[in-house]
Amino acid sequence: MTKPLWTPTDERVKQTNMYRFMQAVNAKYGKNFTDYDALYEWSIENLSEFWAFMWDFAEIRFSRSYDKVLDDPCKMPGAKWFQGAQLNFAENLLRLRNDKIALVFRGEDQVRRTLTYKDLYDETSRVAKGLKSLGIKPGDRVVGFVPNMPESIIAMLAATSIGAVWSSCSPDFGIKGVLDRFGQTRPKVLFTADGYFFKGKPIDSLQKIKGIIEELPSIEKIVVIPYADEDPPVKTLPSAILWDRFKNSRAGEIEFEQLPFDHPLYIMYSSGTTGLPKCMVQSAGGVLMHQIKELMLHTDLKENDTIFYFTTCGWMMWNWLVTSLSVGATLVLYDGNPFHPGPDALWQMAQDEKITVFGTSAGYIAALKNAGVKPAQQFDLSPLKALLSTGSPLSKEDFKFIYDEVKSDLQLASISGGSDLNGCFALGNPMGSVYSGELQCRGLAMKVFAYDEDGKPVVGEQGELVCTAPFPSMPIYFWNDEDGSRYHSAYFDHYPGVWAHGDFIEVTERGGVIMYGRSDATLNPGGVRIGTAEIYRRIEQMEEIADSVVVGQNWNNDVRIILFVTMPEGVKLTDGIREKIRNDIRTHASPRHVPAKIIEVPDIPYTLNMKKVELAVKKMIHGQEVKNKDALKNPEALDFFSNIKELKE
Repeated sequence: MTKPLWTPTDERVKQTNMYRFMQAVNAKYGKNFTDYDALYEWSIENLSEFWAFMWDFAEIRFSRSYDKVLDDPCKMPGAKWFQGAQLNFAENLLRLRNDKIALVFRGEDQVRRTLTYKDLYDETSRVAKGLKSLGIKPGDRVVGFVPNMPESIIAMLAATSIGAVWSSCSPDFGIKGVLDRFGQTRPKVLFTADGYFFKGKPIDSLQKIKGIIEELPSIEKIVVIPYADEDPPVKTLPSAILWDRFKNSRAGEIEFEQLPFDHPLYIMYSSGTTGLPKCMVQSAGGVLMHQIKELMLHTDLKENDTIFYFTTCGWMMWNWLVTSLSVGATLVLYDGNPFHPGPDALWQMAQDEKITVFGTSAGYIAALKNAGVKPAQQFDLSPLKALLSTGSPLSKEDFKFIYDEVKSDLQLASISGGSDLNGCFALGNPMGSVYSGELQCRGLAMKVFAYDEDGKPVVGEQGELVCTAPFPSMPIYFWNDEDGSRYHSAYFDHYPGVWAHGDFIEVTERGGVIMYGRSDATLNPGGVRIGTAEIYRRIEQMEEIADSVVVGQNWNNDVRIILFVTMPEGVKLTDGIREKIRNDIRTHASPRHVPAKIIEVPDIPYTLNMKKVELAVKKMIHGQEVKNKDALKNPEALDFFSNIKELKE
C-alpha cells in the first residue's frame, strides 16, 4: 500500500476552512460528512445547493441577490448562473479599508514597498476617477502591459470598479504578441510601466509601446508608471500621461458599478502557438465565485495569511492571486528573475516576509533542485503551511525534494486547470494526505472524469480530462465569435455537451489525479497512448541533461518517439548518455516510452508563460508551418528542428 508523504493532524484539519465549510453543510442539510470524498460527491450532484451555500459562506457582497442559482445543470455551454444578482468584482476584493498590509512589492531592484488596504482603496479610487474622466464606461476595454507590481492591481481594480473589462500582458511579450491579443479587443486605455528589471538590468518598454500603439488606433490614453526610470520620457508617446498626473488628486468613496453576475470581467488568452490566441471572456461573478472557492477552501487562505505566487501579469495565476484580497490576506508580489541575484532569492524573501502560502511552477522547483538549493537548511520557513505548484506536471522526485529540502510539515498542492476557466479542475485538499506524483483531489463542484476513447469514465487508467457539468467561471463567450462556433470547437466537439480540456490524466482509486501532459501532445507509438510527462520525469533527474522536449514523429505508418535534449555547458551528448537515458526510461516508465531517437539541439522553445511547445516542434519536424512564433519566448529555437538529417533515417 502506498504511503502518503504528508498527512495533516486532526487538530490541523479542524482548523481549516474546508472543515468549517463541511460542518456547516452538515448542519444545514442534515448530512454527516466526515471526509472530502463525501463532500465532493455531494457537491457535484447538488450544484445549485453547493454554489448557493458558497455564496453565503464567502459572504459575497451584492446590491441585489439572485433569483435562481443555475438555470440548467445539464446545459453546457450556455448555462446561466445567479440570474438577477447585481454585484461588483472590485468591491468584493476591497472589503477591508484599514491599516492591514494588503500588498508587499519586492522587485529585482531590492526596493521594498507596502500598501495597506486603506492605501489600496484610496489609490483605486483616484485611478477610477481618472478613468471616468476619460469617459470609460461598463464594457469598455482597459489593458495593462505591465510588470507584476501594485499599480497593475490598482489599475485592474479601478477598471473593474467601473465595469470595464480588464486584460493584461507581461512586458516581455513582443510587439506582435501584444497586438495578436489587444488588437482583437480594441482597448481604449493602456497602462504600462516605462520598463522593468531582469537579471539586474533595466529593460525599456517605451520603444515597444511606440510600436504597439501605431497598430492600435483604439487607444485613447496611455498611462505610464515610472519604474525603471524615475522620470521617463513620455512626451515621445502620443496621448501619454504619467501615473501620478493621471490619478485624481483626491481619494474618496468608490462608486462600484452594480452589474449582472455574468457581466464581462476579464479577457484571457490562449498561448496562441497554432494561430491567433483565443480571446476568452469571463464573467465577474463567475471568476469571483470560482476563485474564492479555490482560495478559501482548497488553499485554506485566511485573513492572517501571507500568500505569494511567482507569476507575471500575462499568466492566469496573477488573476488568481489577486482574488486573495477578497479574504483580507497579504499578497507578496515579485517581479523579475527568480534566480536573481542567486538561486535562493525567493526563499530569502519567503523568510523575510513570513510567507505562509508559496506558489510557483513545476519548472522552477526542478531548476531549484538542480541548482542545489536547500531552503530548509538556509532559511527559517516556520510560517510556511502550503506550497502550490502548477504550469506542468510535478515529478515524483520533485515531490520528494520539497519534503526533504523545503519543509517536511507542509501541504504540497500540485494544481491544474487553465486560463480557460481562470482556475483549477484538480488541486489541493487541506484535510487530506499528499501522495507522491498526485494532485490531491478534483475541485468541489467540478464534475471531472478521465474518459477513455469510447467516452466512458475510467479509474486507475489514463484518459482525457473532461468536465461533464457546468461551472461558474466557464467563458461566457469568445471575443469576435458571434455564432459561438470557435467556443464550441475549443471544448465541445470531441464529446457533445462535455468539456474536454485537452489534458491527459488518471483519476486514482484515492480520488487523486495524475497529470500526463497535454492530450494533443500525447504520443501514440503502436497505437498505445503515452503521456509526455512520464518521459520528462525521468529526464529531469539526469544531471547530464539541461532540458528536453519530446514529440511523436510519423514514421512508416506508425509513430516513433523523438527526444530532443540540450546539454549543460561543457557536456556533449554521447552514445553512453543515450544508452543511460534509454535504460532509465525502460526501467522506470516502460519499454514503450523509450525514444527511437535522442538528438541534441542548442535550445528548447517555450511560450511566454514558460510552457514547452511540443506541438510547434512536431510541426517543424514534419515540415509544417508554425504560424504564430511571436507567442514564443525564444522563437529562434524552432529553427533548430527543421530538416534534421537524423529524422530521415
